[in-house]
Amino acid sequence: MTTQLEFNQPLNEQASALFTDDAIAFLTELVERFQPELHQLLAKRKQRQASYDAGQLPDFDPATQAIRDGNWRIAELPKDLTKRRLEITGPVDRKMVINALNANVDCYMADFEDSQSPTWDGLLNGQLNLRDANLDGMTYDDPDTGKHYAVKENPALLIARVRGLHLPEKHIHAGGKPIAGALMDFALYFFHNYQTRLQRGSGVYFYLPKLEHSDEAGWWADVFHYTEKRFNVKTGSIRATVLIETLPAVFQMHEILYRMREHIAALNCGRWDYIFSYIKTLKAHPDRVLPDRQVVSMDKPFLNAYSRLLVRTCHLRGALAMGGMAAFIPSKDATENQQILAKVRADKTLERDNGHDGTWIAHPGLADTVREVFVEGMAADNQLQVLRDQDNDIDQALLLQPCEGERTEAGMRTNIRVSLQYIAAWLDGKGCVPIYGLMEDAATAEISRASIWQWIRHQKTLSDGTIVSKQLFRDYLQQEAAVVRQHVGEQRWQNEPFAEALQLLEDITTADELVEFLTLPGYQKLA
Repeated sequence: MTTQLEFNQPLNEQASALFTDDAIAFLTELVERFQPELHQLLAKRKQRQASYDAGQLPDFDPATQAIRDGNWRIAELPKDLTKRRLEITGPVDRKMVINALNANVDCYMADFEDSQSPTWDGLLNGQLNLRDANLDGMTYDDPDTGKHYAVKENPALLIARVRGLHLPEKHIHAGGKPIAGALMDFALYFFHNYQTRLQRGSGVYFYLPKLEHSDEAGWWADVFHYTEKRFNVKTGSIRATVLIETLPAVFQMHEILYRMREHIAALNCGRWDYIFSYIKTLKAHPDRVLPDRQVVSMDKPFLNAYSRLLVRTCHLRGALAMGGMAAFIPSKDATENQQILAKVRADKTLERDNGHDGTWIAHPGLADTVREVFVEGMAADNQLQVLRDQDNDIDQALLLQPCEGERTEAGMRTNIRVSLQYIAAWLDGKGCVPIYGLMEDAATAEISRASIWQWIRHQKTLSDGTIVSKQLFRDYLQQEAAVVRQHVGEQRWQNEPFAEALQLLEDITTADELVEFLTLPGYQKLA
């Protein structure tokens, strides 16, 4: 073995518990074998984006028509992955892991990605927390309140979401370059949990985010096959749910399922990242500019078509079709809470009626309402029998259809406040933050800042006729920063990295080229 991993952080007690000699050997093998091809896959992303910037539009690939037309199905689902009507998602700090496992849901997606700020300590603590969660008897005593937390009997099924392929792990280098964060997350979670999971008759289950092409799914399939062979476990012990949360991926769903057919369990509508990807992919197309984020909802034609096509594709191949996130947070005000729950119920009813097998929530307080729709409202554990033959004509034009709606000053100002507060929290080590009644994560912040960038790029006008320019954004940014500063208070403003977040938000929103992910420049500022 020629590859050597170089740690630029001292391995403290926590890190040493994870990075044992055997775990390091496994991670080293994965990096040596799979990271070179990953660099090639990321280069292909840039090539495809260059073609979109030059005027082309994403479309179904004629070269893979035979896969789309073929009569094939994925491997039979494990029994514990056939009932996923309600899933909760959240970061991997200890108290939230316990609360999520105890929630009134079927599954918990423990998130190393969009709702987790990837600080070194946060990632390592998260791995230790998930190891403890899989071992039973997990507890936590809150040092501030003294409250005791413990995982109850029959907890939710644990599924881990690793980081996207584009995200590096700067604390570990190989050949002088950072390794892929996804490989670290995958290797540590599998290595420390596969025996526990398999002894219980279950498997090692993952969510895979932000894939853009079936070649990337094939890369993951190779990683899974290699891992199963190395540890002498049967094929399919690792199962993945792939998030369809990039615009190019919606045209590759059959191919993704096919390339991962021995390891895949489901596709998921990652709606918030999908909206961000629509903006990012079509950033050079002035006729595809989205309106205010608040009006881009799942009843819009291009999003509803995406939901229905995902259901049709999955069920045709024997895979589950998971719905998207309800980001609302329950309110203590009874009247306001009634309105929130009505919106959530309507959104989830649309997903259920489209044929989804399950859906996501971000807060345990929504579980009972959503269960009325996705548990009491369904006749079985899933809806695999819903084949949606009426949707066999969903085409490129519908999936890319421009979205109607206004661009407003109020919407732009809200985007600024949300982005500023989220980036400050993310730089402070918190990846999932309640802001204005919604649970914001990296995906929703990405929509907020990318929308403004696109409005500036194409000199779009607000509903009052004002042209959106870099200077208008800078003026609004200073005004809204003052609003946020007053809202959070001077002490918190000074103690948390708001000044750094303000500069980062200005830099990425006024850049001549769209910054691909705010988390990339942001990551360089994290410990």
